[in-house]
Amino acid sequence: MKAVVVPVTPYAQNCSIVWCEETMKGAVTDPGGDVEIIQKAIVDQGVSVEKILLTHGHLDHAGGTAELAERLGVAVEGPHKDDQFLVDELDEHSTKLGFESSRSFKPTRWLNDGDVVCFGKSFLAVHHCPGHTPGHLVFSSAKDKVAFVGDVLFRGSIGRSDFTYGNHAALVSSIREKLWPLGNEITFVPGHGPLSTFGRERKSNPFVSDDQFG
Repeated sequence: MKAVVVPVTPYAQNCSIVWCEETMKGAVTDPGGDVEIIQKAIVDQGVSVEKILLTHGHLDHAGGTAELAERLGVAVEGPHKDDQFLVDELDEHSTKLGFESSRSFKPTRWLNDGDVVCFGKSFLAVHHCPGHTPGHLVFSSAKDKVAFVGDVLFRGSIGRSDFTYGNHAALVSSIREKLWPLGNEITFVPGHGPLSTFGRERKSNPFVSDDQFG
């Protein structure tokens, strides 16, 4: 499995194109906007996109989904149904925040903890990790030692939980109980900023390090 990160939107959100090297079939994670840039990256990598995967329903992660899905003629998988209210409000939020026009949509498949998503001969495990949003998901590959974590975890920080629907305790629990068991060697692509590893964050992240929890 290979992946390339494509920063999009004024928030520099890390959209990723990930694909099976054997078949060159792949997926796009979190196409928040700048659809032309995403499409160019797909062509540059020679990938045949089969689906769009969403970690959660925030505008900068899901705002370009409806347009990209229509252009490519592909399915949308994710997020968890607990984020439906955010997906339904995409039109309204894009206007308020001055983003390019975004449209709400109905995912082809809502995802749950323990599900698997496939493209080509590759697959990603699905982990429900609430706290930043109620329906936030993380996608991981044990074989390739990589995870796409959206806004759950960042290098040196964690996701916001100060929204009315956020939950700090649930967010910390998601990280420590769902992500750490995947292994210290896992490299993760966060929703914003540089990549890191779970091992690095367990040692040095001031919010969720092992030292903070004994």
